[in-house]
Amino acid sequence: MSDFSAFWSQSRERVEAALESVFSAHDETPGRTGSAMRYATLNGGKRFRAMLVYGAGMTLQRQFGDHAPGINAPDNEEQAGTLDVIASAVEMVHAYSLVHDDLPAMDDDDLRRGRPTCHRAFDEATAILAGDALLTLAFELLASDDLGAVLPERRLMMVRQLSMGAGASGMVGGQSLDIDATGKELDLDQLMQMHRMKTGALIRSSCVLGGLAVNNASLEQIRALEDYGDALGMTFQIVDDILDVTADSDTLGKASGADSRMEKNTFVSLLGLEGATKERDRWHQKALESIAPLGDNDGLFHHLANFAVARSY
Repeated sequence: MSDFSAFWSQSRERVEAALESVFSAHDETPGRTGSAMRYATLNGGKRFRAMLVYGAGMTLQRQFGDHAPGINAPDNEEQAGTLDVIASAVEMVHAYSLVHDDLPAMDDDDLRRGRPTCHRAFDEATAILAGDALLTLAFELLASDDLGAVLPERRLMMVRQLSMGAGASGMVGGQSLDIDATGKELDLDQLMQMHRMKTGALIRSSCVLGGLAVNNASLEQIRALEDYGDALGMTFQIVDDILDVTADSDTLGKASGADSRMEKNTFVSLLGLEGATKERDRWHQKALESIAPLGDNDGLFHHLANFAVARSY
């Protein structure tokens, strides 16, 4: 686990530095929008999706001859730099989604990661523009010259993958289902479909994007990453639902119990706490089983799945 802790720390340090570099290169953003983009993105967080990008890319890189011991290893720097760009794009899409989710027209939240939400710290119009700018900047990164030796066809697959994760078949569609379902009772299949889109789609895309950065990665390996990301995303969401009723606001960095107050459909409201815990464990096991083609053998992907279950925020 100490190796995983080091990997997590390295991932967070790398993506934070990469994001800061991107914002420094785009400091011409007018008005308060640029400040709001920084505020929404450079505010800590788990960087879980960035970890998935780095983990997928590094795991497959090692299988094709790169046995560098860590993400910061000198002979791994060019490959890690490519993953920095992808991880930054994913974290920007995630930050955009949180900014928009927190808006009065959506969840109307006041706190995010222990600080005022973007529309509270600035204003509603600025928050909308900041979210829009973060989303489009993410795709600008994937089209940049900083992806090194990634093949053009792989880049196109990356753009499509992130589009699906963020758009109508992913987060946007899931949020729409969530809004439509407020005050109504969903069955388990409907609830899983909503969260597979709203939360799981970007987690799934993060895994696939890291794998696509490795030109020699096979379609079987990419599919394994997709299956793993799907199961991991469901695990992650169920843990979120559990934490909403078991953790306090200081630990979560946002108001606890918000789902219940807004009459949101959750795994806890549908199955109860015990049932949600069993469902979490079922998806956790599916995640562990899905990575056999990657030869993980109790390695990084196991630790990432275990982290998703054991986290406290």
